[in-house]
Amino acid sequence: NSRVRVWTPDKTGAIVMAGIKKTTGIVGFAVVPNAREVLCNIYAKTLAVLQRLPKEAAYCRQTEQIVQQRLQIVQSETSVEAIEEKIGCGQAEELIEQAERELSLAGKVEEWQPWEPLLAEAPPNQWKWP
Repeated sequence: NSRVRVWTPDKTGAIVMAGIKKTTGIVGFAVVPNAREVLCNIYAKTLAVLQRLPKEAAYCRQTEQIVQQRLQIVQSETSVEAIEEKIGCGQAEELIEQAERELSLAGKVEEWQPWEPLLAEAPPNQWKWP
């Protein structure tokens, strides 16, 4: 008597069996078993970098709002599926990739200091779009 295991994709395309995610169904994205903790850590690091930026900087204001919203969702939900559903931007592994990229960008923005005045006056029509 052999039993057939049926693995079915969920609505994100991930393969889930007995409540345990086996694969993301996305090439290059391995399952992260502790995705919730990873997201919390990355979001906390990103917020720490953003705290060093001027509060009036547009990037800082907008990014801080998004990261705080996502961190609040991750902290208030215990289920990775609920986190994915509420954030609505892919599977947890994709959210981790997005968060890592945002953390990297925040560090670069801190280095580049785009809020500082230009070193030289911009040429005429520099900021004009046809």
